[in-house]
Amino acid sequence: MKTLFDKIWEKHVVESITNGPDVLYIDRQLIHEVTSPQAFAGLRKRGISVFRPQQVTATPDHNTPTLNQHLPIKEEASRKAVEALRENCAANNIMLFDLNTEYNGVVHIVGPELGLTQPGMTIVCGDSHTATHGAFGSIAFGIGTSEVEMALATQCLLQSKPKQMRITIDGNLGKGVTAKDVILYIIAQLTANGGTGYFVEYAGSAFRSMTMEERMTMCNMSIEMGARGGLIAPDETTFAYVKNRKFAPQGEEWSKKLLEWKLLFTDSNASFDKEYSFKAEDVKPFITYGTNPGMGIAIDGNIPVNEPNVKALEYMNFAAGEKLLGKPVDYVFIGSCTNGRIEDFRAAASIIKGRKKAENIFAYIVPGSKSVEKQAREEGLIEIFESAGFVFRQPGCSACLAMNEDKVPAGKYCVSTSNRNFEGRQGVGARTLLASPLTAAAAAVTGKITDPRELI
Repeated sequence: MKTLFDKIWEKHVVESITNGPDVLYIDRQLIHEVTSPQAFAGLRKRGISVFRPQQVTATPDHNTPTLNQHLPIKEEASRKAVEALRENCAANNIMLFDLNTEYNGVVHIVGPELGLTQPGMTIVCGDSHTATHGAFGSIAFGIGTSEVEMALATQCLLQSKPKQMRITIDGNLGKGVTAKDVILYIIAQLTANGGTGYFVEYAGSAFRSMTMEERMTMCNMSIEMGARGGLIAPDETTFAYVKNRKFAPQGEEWSKKLLEWKLLFTDSNASFDKEYSFKAEDVKPFITYGTNPGMGIAIDGNIPVNEPNVKALEYMNFAAGEKLLGKPVDYVFIGSCTNGRIEDFRAAASIIKGRKKAENIFAYIVPGSKSVEKQAREEGLIEIFESAGFVFRQPGCSACLAMNEDKVPAGKYCVSTSNRNFEGRQGVGARTLLASPLTAAAAAVTGKITDPRELI
């Protein structure tokens, strides 16, 4: 009896090294401008070419500005990084979705949109949130720069097989509860290192009822509990999403692949190294209060009175035992590879429509790709946001991380739909509260931390 992870892993092992790691074949490598320049420099130094460029895809996202993308990038380091990506892709015949082109966007949003992400694959990128692609029933994980170089040179990686964990949630999610709340809830239960050393499979009716975009949000943040990655068994929802996308299999190849994909599930008697089970009804809208994603509470809850991380509370200027509801905030950011998809914007718009942004709030919404931007315009969502006083920007990682111009000033509070709330993650001294698009939208229109269920 085998797990889903076992089935995919074993199919991709080229060679097992005695008392060592496996040589794992990689189906798809994604690259961006931050972790690839050093890898290409290493290849040039050794006189090695990219082994299978047709299995590598690139897009700039981290350093890119989200305003005036038709102009040269002002910040020198960012400009050089993006230019290096262009030069390296051109020199190695690698497909690049550049700025101002139809398919540009955040690497973990573009891959699924274009059908490059498919069930049963092994997928890597020099970015920890590569776990996102596990939503399709693939083994997807982030790698370091030296591994980026190794994968470019050989289409393989040396990998030790991780332990396996299954998290099962059955039942129906309540009003105003989203996939983002579910994953924040799980991380709060397990802590930010509760998944260290494991690859997680999410199972149960709560996940089966999720859309692909919701599943991507779940798997995206698996890394935030220390896990190597997360995955969900593919089903009819998965197949319907992938079908007819630009790089998805077509015709007879589609039929053949579909037969293979339908075998990708965990056998009924397969065992895991660790298992957890939760009830969907116990999950409420969630928000973080500290400086790691495991420091989270229900929106109407209290900061734990026994919170040992005094330094985090001092940084956030919060006190143990107090509530966050009603606390004023300064910034709201809706976007990132976690929540920058069209469904996230529809959710935010459901609260924003007919309301105005609070005067004390600077709010910006950043699509995860040109495709999302286009769809948001066609559905009238941009008009809703802008008429409410929000700034709608161009695609990019934006305020998820302080590697571009979209930073949160020191001391300011930002309700963010991104994935990390570390000290300085959104800017030096910035204070980040992670939440769902619904909770972020509620904060934007009220000017304070608000239970989104009150506005739905």
